[in-house]
Amino acid sequence: MRFHRESRRLRDSYKKFAVTMSRSGGKKMLWPRIKDMLIDSLRRQHRNMETLLDVLEREQHVFDRGGRPDYEVIHAIISYFEVYPTACHHPQEDLILARLAVRDPVAAEAVGDLASEHRNGVVRLRRVARAVEDVLSGGAITRSGVNAILRHFINSERRHIAIEERVFFPAALKALRQEDWVQIACAISEGKDPLVSKAAEDGFNTVRRHILQLEAEAEAIRA
Repeated sequence: MRFHRESRRLRDSYKKFAVTMSRSGGKKMLWPRIKDMLIDSLRRQHRNMETLLDVLEREQHVFDRGGRPDYEVIHAIISYFEVYPTACHHPQEDLILARLAVRDPVAAEAVGDLASEHRNGVVRLRRVARAVEDVLSGGAITRSGVNAILRHFINSERRHIAIEERVFFPAALKALRQEDWVQIACAISEGKDPLVSKAAEDGFNTVRRHILQLEAEAEAIRA
């Protein structure tokens, strides 16, 4: 009886999740598609972050050549990375890794300590922010020092994303069961107002497009 009650609870929760997350027409997603939708979403978020890392790298190259980068672009990228990964991206990965640790501890061990790596990313980002502020305030930091901090942040983020794409996501897709993905989806949607969540995601997309527009304008001026 307990199993049946739990199954009904998961089905009911999943129905709510399907209504919330379906893209159009009120169609319910098929159960086997949950894992694909979640991983595809995380991969799409990775691509978005990599795009901004590319922009930051272009500005770093300008600085490295002795030019003046667009600090509005740099500040906007810092602000994006200060908020978006922690608010939207990392919590989903944490849920998936927790289930992977149950289903395949060896695979989870191979992925490593994501929570620690995420915290290290925050520390690296703070160093970037401080270095940029030192430059703008005429501080004692050297140009080579700023370049080293920027390069370390960019390379570390790319390496982190690559490990998740190459090791973490395939391991989760292989080891996790249908009920795991349903529980993860329910946990993600639980307590969230779908309209607020959609507005937040749309807001981050707008910020990212604005950054790309600023970068295009900066590149046109430098051409």
